[in-house]
Amino acid sequence: MIDFHPPKLEDKPWVDALLKQADYRGCDYNFTTLFTWGQAYRMEIAQAEGFFLTRLCGRMGCSYLYPAGTGDLDRVLQVLEADALERGAPLRLVCVTPGQMADLEDRFPGGFTFTGDRDGYEYLYEIDRLADLGGKKLHAKRNHINRFMERYPDWRFEEITPESLPECLEMDKEWYRRSLQREGEAEGPDLRAEVAALRRAMEHYAALGLEGGLLRAEGRVIAFTMGDKLCSDTYDVHFEKAYGEIQGAYAVINREFARWVRAHHPEIRYLNREDDMGVEGLRRAKESYYPDQMVEKYAAVWTRSAGGGCCP
Repeated sequence: MIDFHPPKLEDKPWVDALLKQADYRGCDYNFTTLFTWGQAYRMEIAQAEGFFLTRLCGRMGCSYLYPAGTGDLDRVLQVLEADALERGAPLRLVCVTPGQMADLEDRFPGGFTFTGDRDGYEYLYEIDRLADLGGKKLHAKRNHINRFMERYPDWRFEEITPESLPECLEMDKEWYRRSLQREGEAEGPDLRAEVAALRRAMEHYAALGLEGGLLRAEGRVIAFTMGDKLCSDTYDVHFEKAYGEIQGAYAVINREFARWVRAHHPEIRYLNREDDMGVEGLRRAKESYYPDQMVEKYAAVWTRSAGGGCCP
């Protein structure tokens, strides 16, 4: 059985090294994601055969992330299958992209069954589009920003610092309180998990290498966002919070952070704004920015009836 363990801060260097080799655009292949959401989804990590491995248990059951790294893929899949069978289940891979799905089918024709996970699809946007908001499609976003600037002429965007991080925490606590008071909205497992992940990110902000910005108006923090580099050309926006009743707050923090990332990471082409978890309002919000690409995700389950193990 593979020696999996929960992600620890001291794992970050070797995990980052293997994830850099894989260069995946999916947010699941990011140490901050693994560390902050690890408790909610019972994530455990390990390395074997030159690959980074993750085992997790969530809404789709217990599964493994598609391996990340370089080496003999057939061999590492054989190791994963043996681990799954020891735990009494078939090999189930998640966060499988269409390209990886095609590779699995080419290697093992008919050996895997595939199921799409639309709620887990991630939204990728060209950073220049979010930073400049040009074109007719984003006209409404520009209008929201104009209304915000008229209402709050003293607004300013600031990089998050150790001194301002506690202000962001207090703003998040107030945002959470208001969200629970909203008519018809109750605390659910996704909201609780997000709160826990965000608090964990704040607690270890510097150690995780996080970067962020906040929006201040009338002297108080009304929005903030945090992220870090995901792969060679993509930056992951892990968290974004704004008071929804303030028109344009979300649009402004989104635009200003895109500009900040572009200025500080000129190699970045895409912002990954992660998935919508199947939440209707969140899906509408993400689609309203017209994503340039989607990180499609599928689950792949090895079919024992295909005969033998998944590898020669």
